[in-house]
Amino acid sequence: MTADFEPIPPAQAREILEAAIRERLGDEWDDPETGWIRLTGHDYMARLARGRVVLDFYVDLLGSVTVEKSTQNTPGDNVRLVMLILIALSLVIAFMIVRIVSGG
Repeated sequence: MTADFEPIPPAQAREILEAAIRERLGDEWDDPETGWIRLTGHDYMARLARGRVVLDFYVDLLGSVTVEKSTQNTPGDNVRLVMLILIALSLVIAFMIVRIVSGG
């Protein structure tokens, strides 16, 4: 037995999606001053980002909205971590060389 349902059309999904975004972030969320950027999206989905915070808005075929919040790691974070480790390792090696050369 299957339940009959009528999926919402894309235009209605887009309206529901925009209303959910405005409800969560305010009417002026797309103003450059707020810092929110639309990374991608379509009638049933939108991904917005501000700094490291990412919000994914999803509208299902019945019109229910789901919002998922996550943080993104930028590639620069990993590079900085590797550089800090290399600098610390270089300092340790430099102190060891100085200690060996100075005799003690």
